[in-house]
Amino acid sequence: MLRTRPPFRADEVGSLLRPQKIKEARAKLQKGEISADELRKVEDMEIEKVVHKQASIGLKLATDGELFHPETGIQFAGVETRHDAVRVIGKLDFPADHPMLDHFRFLKKHADTAHVVPKMTIPSPAVLHFRGGRKAISKEVYPDLEPFYEDLGKTYRKAVKAFYDAGCRYLQFDDTVWAYLCSQEELQKSRERGDNPEGLQQIYSRIINYAIAERPSDMVITTHVCRGNFRSTWISSGGYEPVAETLLAHTNYDGYFLEYDSDRAGGFEPLRFLPKGNKVVVAGLITSKFGELEKRDDIKGRLEEAAKFAPLEQLALSPQCGFASTEEGNILSEDEQWAKLRLAVELSEEVWGR
Repeated sequence: MLRTRPPFRADEVGSLLRPQKIKEARAKLQKGEISADELRKVEDMEIEKVVHKQASIGLKLATDGELFHPETGIQFAGVETRHDAVRVIGKLDFPADHPMLDHFRFLKKHADTAHVVPKMTIPSPAVLHFRGGRKAISKEVYPDLEPFYEDLGKTYRKAVKAFYDAGCRYLQFDDTVWAYLCSQEELQKSRERGDNPEGLQQIYSRIINYAIAERPSDMVITTHVCRGNFRSTWISSGGYEPVAETLLAHTNYDGYFLEYDSDRAGGFEPLRFLPKGNKVVVAGLITSKFGELEKRDDIKGRLEEAAKFAPLEQLALSPQCGFASTEEGNILSEDEQWAKLRLAVELSEEVWGR
């Protein structure tokens, strides 16, 4: 029942609360009191600390907490973005000097020292389409969407290879879209933007499968189906039933981080579509939204419920989301954050063994 390959029995989604020293340094940067290089040194120091902290509480992986803050918008898939919006204004491609490759290399250096697996999280290709829809994609560049979908898959195939070449063996596509496709409210918003959400899950599955098809056998690629995470609030509600078969059975991820910390996610019945074999569902049963620590027996009971629909050996445990998908972070303390992650480790040992 032990796992030496990601996702681990006790895992985490990605983001961590921004340490106070980073918040103070960013405030000083805005006031012109320090340079961007000085801020980066503070970020580097704090990332090194959180990597070793993750190792010290028993996790077998570490993320950089998503603590890096870009000086400008992120250059991703050929588009320069602001922090809060994405538009496609040119042909999609993945640049060889993408800044997140250096972010990963820095993470790997310290994860290797701490003897944990470095995990990198990046946006899913589906997000680039669904978030803005047709209106956010230049009709001059892509008069029809099929070439856009093709280029999107090719761009992400390049990204997967680039991260692998940088030493990444645990990569995650963070994805809000599959949860949106379970929400009648979000589907209606899509229609109001002038888009047709019918058939999108099959299109996204095809793009993702193409993007990850050539990953080497020693590389694990997972996804996190996110329901929104801004200062302990959320966006989408609705069980996974509408997308479960396409996502679990036909989209070729190695693992799925699914949020199950509240009734917004519905029941475990959709897990019946998880094929028997090596795929793993990481059940997000510990909430990252509030600081109160869950009761151990409650989590164990929930895992027993989930095991009625998917084999226990194909399940794992984590918080349902990151702790700070945005700079503001969720409404809990750093001590409460680490207690939640430590709880995941301890419960995984009780359920699956050391």
